Amino acid sequence: MFLPAEIIPLLECFRPAFSEPTYQKVLSLVVGTILSKGRRTVTAALRVLGLEEEGDWSKYHHVLNRARWDGLQTSAILLNLIVNIFVACRVIICITVDETLERRWGPKISKRGHWRDSLASSRNMNVSTSGLRWLSFAVVVKVPWSPLNWSLPFLTVLLTTPQVSRERGKRHRTVAERTKQVVCWLRRTLPGRSIHLIGDGAYSVIKLGLRCHSNGVTLIAPLRLDARLFDHPPSRRNMSGKNPRGRPPLVGQRLPNLSEVATFNSTYWHRSRIDWYGGESEIVDWATGTALWYSTGTPPLHIRWVLVRDPQGKRDTVAYFSTDVHQSAPTIITDFVKRWSHEVTFEEARAHLGIETQRQWSDLAIERTTPAIFGLFSLVVLMAYALCPDGHIPLPQAAWYPKTYASFHDLLVLVRRRLWPHLLFQTGALSPVLRLFSTPQVQHLLSAVCY
Repeated sequence: MFLPAEIIPLLECFRPAFSEPTYQKVLSLVVGTILSKGRRTVTAALRVLGLEEEGDWSKYHHVLNRARWDGLQTSAILLNLIVNIFVACRVIICITVDETLERRWGPKISKRGHWRDSLASSRNMNVSTSGLRWLSFAVVVKVPWSPLNWSLPFLTVLLTTPQVSRERGKRHRTVAERTKQVVCWLRRTLPGRSIHLIGDGAYSVIKLGLRCHSNGVTLIAPLRLDARLFDHPPSRRNMSGKNPRGRPPLVGQRLPNLSEVATFNSTYWHRSRIDWYGGESEIVDWATGTALWYSTGTPPLHIRWVLVRDPQGKRDTVAYFSTDVHQSAPTIITDFVKRWSHEVTFEEARAHLGIETQRQWSDLAIERTTPAIFGLFSLVVLMAYALCPDGHIPLPQAAWYPKTYASFHDLLVLVRRRLWPHLLFQTGALSPVLRLFSTPQVQHLLSAVCY
């Protein structure tokens, strides 16, 4: 298979994760999935490559349902590629974590469960949908072709409901427990790097914060306004009596709830302009402090809390926390805002990479296919950067829609326009401008465009 010279080094980085026959089939599936439109199935990838007449087509299915390769190894390769290309040395690596629901039906999908559908639900009504729930981790990067933050997924883990775990005889692990496992893996994969893990309210868990703190990872998440915050315990020397008995206290006096702190006249509010959603900036008021977040049965977690309110009173007052007590309050707010780019990645992957259109039903194929498609999102971005390192992505213009910066679809079009000529056409030796192609190649192109 002929590929652009700029893309080959990227794909070669993944060669050690596969055997040589499997690697060649993986290349075909990757290129075929990028060029496909509509459903992202193995047969769709083979058809767009012109391999629909191959009799041993089942070997491409074997890549997903039985071939021996480690998904964690490929995730580590992809993570290091993203960090080495987009994140400079000694710069904090911001990693967002979020869940997404893949709507799937079918009795053969054993790990399928009923989950809350965030798109169909509202504050007053919860709607559950059958499907697979995925825990996704992505690196937030600055790209040269857009002023917005981009989240590039590198690891996706399947979650199960308590009922499914019980039926399979497995110990059920919550979102926070799965994230604790990934935190240890992140520290092993990125030794010596500063990491900020950013999540929503589902990751506002003391045990997760303790695991992050022990691994040198900073956790940033929302904090409930009624969280149990305490002062530091008094020194043993300051306690009454000469020889105090019993265990030393873990925490000191209970502090007021943050909902009460927001109403105190003595609370000192700062005003700053913060990088906000949609690439814009916003003026917010904030107050901050440090405390011990404690719940019975767990050690206390030392955090820096930040109260954020809208000077105009249009938004509710919210609170965030960071396990790095030395981090400034404005950077905590800015880091949390970066989490929204992960939601954009979910929607782009659904719209342009066919999430929820794959049709595998075996456990191993399911656990590999969806993470591979999310990883393909990051791989397309890396390919586009390799093709246009200066960031000048060609933008399609129209009289009714002038574009100012590139979206993921523009990057996907760029990669497709470079892959198609190398896949179908060869240049003549006497006239490099002349493209030589045969009648089967014309039929292949027409089938790919019109099918």
